[in-house]
Amino acid sequence: MKSRYAPAAMILITVAALLWAASHYLGLGMPAGVLMASRWLAILGLAFYSRERRSLTTWILFSMVIGAEIGHDWPNVGQNARTLSLIFLSMIKTIIAPLIFSTLVVGIAGHSNLKQVGRMGVKAIIYFEVVTTIALFIGLAAINLSKAGVGVTLPTTAAGGPAITAPPKQNAADIILHVFPENIAKSVAEGQVLQIVVFSIIFGIALALLAEKQKGPMLRFCESLSETMFKFTNIVMMFAPIGVGAAIAYTVGHMGLGILVNLFKLLATLYVALIVFLTGVLLPVALIARVPLKRFIQAVAEPVSIAFATTSSEAALPRAMEQMERLGVPRQIVAFVMPTGYSFNLDGTTLYLSLASIFVAQVAGVHMTLGQQLLMVFTLMLTSKGVAGVPRASLVILLGTVQSFNLPTEPVFIILGIDELMDMARTSVNVLGNCLATVVIARWEKEFELKEEFVHSNG
Repeated sequence: MKSRYAPAAMILITVAALLWAASHYLGLGMPAGVLMASRWLAILGLAFYSRERRSLTTWILFSMVIGAEIGHDWPNVGQNARTLSLIFLSMIKTIIAPLIFSTLVVGIAGHSNLKQVGRMGVKAIIYFEVVTTIALFIGLAAINLSKAGVGVTLPTTAAGGPAITAPPKQNAADIILHVFPENIAKSVAEGQVLQIVVFSIIFGIALALLAEKQKGPMLRFCESLSETMFKFTNIVMMFAPIGVGAAIAYTVGHMGLGILVNLFKLLATLYVALIVFLTGVLLPVALIARVPLKRFIQAVAEPVSIAFATTSSEAALPRAMEQMERLGVPRQIVAFVMPTGYSFNLDGTTLYLSLASIFVAQVAGVHMTLGQQLLMVFTLMLTSKGVAGVPRASLVILLGTVQSFNLPTEPVFIILGIDELMDMARTSVNVLGNCLATVVIARWEKEFELKEEFVHSNG
């Protein structure tokens, strides 16, 4: 459906941009009041457009614009808006432990019974871990090359000292000991994500070893908890436009509009890294596995577009499974590989997390050695499992991981502003990667056969 307000909004934005360009580059000396009025008229046009769309995505993007304008025009108001962004982040923090615990336990105890699935299960998990590990390292290399977070000066505390402190140095024994929880309640209270992950993995394995009579009730509880936390996150995300707008207003009020340059540099880094991953990893995998590329692209076009529009891999799951079966993957392989991949094969999300976590360290001015970065990558490789079920759940994982490494949460405020645009791309890659994994495993098992009905129905 065509928007009634989109043309008017575009005209107002163009006028505001032309006036700004004439004042800054042509030296026409436009009055500050005229420039401000043109910007707010453009924002008013965007408000009518956003109201018409009634989309969370649209409202988050609109809140980013209005937050930047408030922070620019009234810095004190923008800085006082920090309370709203802190509320949003506090609500997200409450999700971390139960979401990780429930999704990992369900992923292991519900889908990874290797005695049942046998050879296919081993192949699938090996494939998932190899591909997602490569994705993590591509993200790590991309952010170290672009240095998108370097040059940002974070605000100081009220006492005048720096808001950021470098993580304390630890030897190998300290790092290893820190991985294992001594008290799970303490780990949850302190936000020690890696310890929660280790506990959840061992718990999931123990649950998988039980007889069905004992395993069933706990597995159903974890499934219910997982679904509840997805709904909980959806409720929290309804507050996202306010939290994101306040975060941008506070950031721009403290540091000026120059911070937006770093935001778009980060966005460009992610998109370039994802393109490198698609062409340098997934395409060669498809060629080696002799995947019929033209038919495969036709099959994944719809589920990938659904994922891009909704920023939810789960929304695309039913259609993706249907299309892979129509393409020629046996139902039993689709039924195992696709849901398991949604817990263990999040290529786009894992690449984003490695990239975003180092961005946080760069913004904070904390130099991390290669060893520290690799440890963070290993942590992310574990914590990124099982976050495909809800839009922007990777933000929860990012927040928990940077806290585990004693990095500040201030730079996460910056990422909030463009997380929606980043989520579209990484979620699409998640779905594409899982569809490819399904075909690859079927080829590996010598059970893939391109169906004639798909060929005819898709030309």
